Amino acid sequence: MTLFQHGGLRPKGVRRLSAVITAGVMAVAAILVAPRPAVADTPWLSVSDDGYVAISIPAAYIEANAGPVSQLAVEGNFGPSSAWAEYGLTRRGDVWWGALGPLKPGLYSYQVTGDDTRSLKDPTNATSVASKPLWSTFLVPGDSARLLADAPQGQGGKVETLTYQVKKKERSALVWTPPGYQAKGPKGYPVLFLRSGHGQSATDWLDLGRARQILDNLSAQGSMEPMVVVIGDGAADDKELKDLRKAVGDAYRVLRDPAHQAIAGVSEGGTQALRAALTKPNDFAYAGSFSGLLTDGADRPDAKAINRDLKLLRLYTGNVTDPAYNATVHLTRALSRAGIRYEFDGVNPDAGANWKAWQENLIDFVPRLFRTVRDHGPSAGHGPLKGEFTPPAPGTTPTPFVQDGFVTFETSTDFKDAKHVTVWANDAPGGSWLRVPMSRAGDRWRVTIGPLDPWFYYYQWIVDRVAVKDASNPTKVTSEPNWSSFFIPGERSRLLSDVPAGRGGKIESLTYASTVANQDRTALVWTPPGYDAKRAEPYPVLYLQHGSGQSYTDWVEMGRAKQILDHQFLDGKLVPMVVVMGNGNVPDFNKELLENIVPAARARYNISGDPSRQALAGLSMGGVQTLGVLKAYPGRFAYVAAFSAWFGDGAGVDVAAINNGTKMLRLYVGDQTDFVQPFFMGSLTTLNDLGIRYEFDGVTPGPHGWDVWQKNLIDLAPRLFTR
Repeated sequence: MTLFQHGGLRPKGVRRLSAVITAGVMAVAAILVAPRPAVADTPWLSVSDDGYVAISIPAAYIEANAGPVSQLAVEGNFGPSSAWAEYGLTRRGDVWWGALGPLKPGLYSYQVTGDDTRSLKDPTNATSVASKPLWSTFLVPGDSARLLADAPQGQGGKVETLTYQVKKKERSALVWTPPGYQAKGPKGYPVLFLRSGHGQSATDWLDLGRARQILDNLSAQGSMEPMVVVIGDGAADDKELKDLRKAVGDAYRVLRDPAHQAIAGVSEGGTQALRAALTKPNDFAYAGSFSGLLTDGADRPDAKAINRDLKLLRLYTGNVTDPAYNATVHLTRALSRAGIRYEFDGVNPDAGANWKAWQENLIDFVPRLFRTVRDHGPSAGHGPLKGEFTPPAPGTTPTPFVQDGFVTFETSTDFKDAKHVTVWANDAPGGSWLRVPMSRAGDRWRVTIGPLDPWFYYYQWIVDRVAVKDASNPTKVTSEPNWSSFFIPGERSRLLSDVPAGRGGKIESLTYASTVANQDRTALVWTPPGYDAKRAEPYPVLYLQHGSGQSYTDWVEMGRAKQILDHQFLDGKLVPMVVVMGNGNVPDFNKELLENIVPAARARYNISGDPSRQALAGLSMGGVQTLGVLKAYPGRFAYVAAFSAWFGDGAGVDVAAINNGTKMLRLYVGDQTDFVQPFFMGSLTTLNDLGIRYEFDGVTPGPHGWDVWQKNLIDLAPRLFTR
């Protein structure tokens, strides 16, 4: 990992630029970290229409309001399945900086936190969450979130506060009335009682659940019956609910008969709706449980009465990260045994017990009320329950535990006295890093995240702001001792998986004398299956370089170079070649490469010295080194590629020699979350102005990290030595 990738806590590989970077490159880096003016009303977070979030927070504001901090994070529902997660920022001069995305369309909430405990609200964002004073929100637009947007002016309903008495205490609820609602008239409206969960507020349904927007939009498009919706908090018991129903009946023109009354809720509010449906089926004709936690199906339910009086009982659950998942498994079994009719919306694969799931639940549930519907099946993309989700018992090793794309992390007992433990992994969109908080589980910490796409993942614990390796995971990364890794198989990650034993190439160590470093150094060398040291025609060779703070081992341990090359060779897509991964941590890379690495490789391996049969590529710092060799020695390598790097200025460049001696110059960069992208794009302008021929196939989705560079190697390797 290279400069600025991680933010917040930065491993040793992120804390320095190698001395190998030239003065021109250092000037570009200086521009990158130059202080930026802090304008009070400049938004801290800006969100593009395609879901990328750019973050820039004045350090002076943080210090004035939270005190000096060593780390700063934006906490929000950015994690897998919309879980709460921390995105660590990087200090750049006078600002804390970060970029995250693309986020899927939807509503996001967040706060800013320094050193795990000093939280504050974004003063540049006018949105608020009544129950969480430090939270702000933003909406990423998109077709899947269109019902979360504000309805056109004048087409929405109204939200009012209803005050009522319970045991001589004043309580309140929120009431949404549909467009055109009149307090007087010959016909009453049906009513939905919408409950919050324990510890939640009725206002959460507006601030986080977007209930007003959902109801307004469903009403505007004619997808729901005109109704009154009464939103209450999750603390009400049956007596309070009864008093609320009476108060609503007295204050609004609603129908009081059970056939025109519905109840639904989230979490404990969903449990309340379930109990009402199963124990008093003549109170409500419609009931919906959004992540409800009832497990027993209620004691001895009257199936005959329930099936007679209840028109709809519909159950909703998120994926296995939802505490209601196992409860729903038990409940559906109990209902089936009792002969009670119910509908199940299916398992939401992309959300747990959170407002993203509950927004979707409300969107599905409301159009089914007080009308005849034909579709009684699950929502599109939702799957069946697969039985209980049970991670291994505490203390099971090795960790983590991977089950159908869900990953359970567990610490040892060494951190039982810790205050704040997170797992920091490349599980954000595109491979960015997020810190997902873990929860105490006895004398350990544990969390389940997912589903993660098939790919190669790496992580570390952050224990009270200190990076720690998962000692129960035997994998290792030589250049980053705190990192561990795991792999999720699937078609998407096939090229990163191990090939069958005995069918792949070989990785060998090559020791060479470095006259630049004044010591013996090591390179790793991949030879293809069937490599013949005595073959008449020498093999073409790719010299593949790492980035700053990394070493020769990283392309194998992190880049999965062996797996990629093995698969592509066996797939018949790779020209048989030798790949040399040298150590680029030297002040004079040109000399190290040409006078030390290349001669040593040619002395030991049957590889070509013909420029047309030689390739040079590298990532980040290694990409800058690669382009430096191209400028200083045009034509020495006919195939050249740089991943997430920049060209610098064109002073003294022999354009004709580069064009005549280079069969392919191919350039790669990550998306907006790759800090190099602006400088990379500037390089394209320089190359165009100079007239240097190059190839650029567009940005690679992802940040300045291995998820991008693995994809770059996958694209590059089959193109080598084919022209």
